[in-house]
Amino acid sequence: MVRKLEGAERAEALASLPDWTHEPKRDGITRSFKFADFTRAFGFMTSVAILAEKADHHPEWSNVYNRVDILLTTHDADGLSQRDIDLARAIDALF
Repeated sequence: MVRKLEGAERAEALASLPDWTHEPKRDGITRSFKFADFTRAFGFMTSVAILAEKADHHPEWSNVYNRVDILLTTHDADGLSQRDIDLARAIDALF
């Protein structure tokens, strides 16, 4: 079972991702990515999809032309978990 991050562990994890924003309603993290055009945005989404599938942890996201908006939260934990933090770091490395 995946465990929800709490207390100091949670604060440290959030602080380690300065480009991501905590979304309190869903208890997740969000980030918007901008690209030169639709093709680059879609290519990024394809790369993230491969990472997410390997991790068996899938983002909620949307794409409008050159922008990709991502929300990470763990439904099984009812909020932010280490799985979200790990995937966010992997996504940042791709970007």
